[in-house]
Amino acid sequence: MVILQNLLDPAQVRAISGADSFQAAFNVSRETMARLQRMHDLLCHWQKTTNLVSQKSIPDLWSRHFADSAQLALLAPKARVWMDLGSGAGFPGLVVAILRQDIEMHLVESTSRKAAFLQTVCREAGVSAVVHNCRIEALQTQGSVVPDIISARALASLNKLLDLATPLGSAYTQFIFPKGLHMVEELEEATRYWDFKENRYESLTDPHGRILMISEPRRKDLAVRGDNV
Repeated sequence: MVILQNLLDPAQVRAISGADSFQAAFNVSRETMARLQRMHDLLCHWQKTTNLVSQKSIPDLWSRHFADSAQLALLAPKARVWMDLGSGAGFPGLVVAILRQDIEMHLVESTSRKAAFLQTVCREAGVSAVVHNCRIEALQTQGSVVPDIISARALASLNKLLDLATPLGSAYTQFIFPKGLHMVEELEEATRYWDFKENRYESLTDPHGRILMISEPRRKDLAVRGDNV
């Protein structure tokens, strides 16, 4: 976890309890913090009628969702085009877009109500991001965007994520997938179907969490592995 430990104080990140401690831990400007706060406030308002995140996580939004998403931005400092799959309430994609105004961010969300939330935050918080209100599979045939980074948080197993994400990238695209307690099992399953390079980083917000950065994924020959997929 060299990159994250060099850039952030793990103890300070894990002590985040609200907006002020988030700002201190990630050293963000007042203007950026105002955008994040607007996103926070809109999420709390929309949550009353739309299930954007787990209701139990609302008191811990800054640590459970905002900080957990913000740490991912540090893993790809040279990224210029980023696509976030299953963006939901904007974690991690919308948070990354707010922190990294230099990135061309694409948020993919199939649920219309959640897509409307993302569009509202972009408009009211002054965030530059493109919201794609469609299924991920619908983008696979378009090929109009070639991301440097594709991310997904709490969307699917690693094997399924690679099926969904690889058609959207190029040979140079890297894939960032936060994972939890079942990461090892997911890796074991995925390596039955895929060859890839991977780096693992410990999450600064969850002692049981890991962040996978995948590169050069290549699906194994179906005939070789004798599968009936």
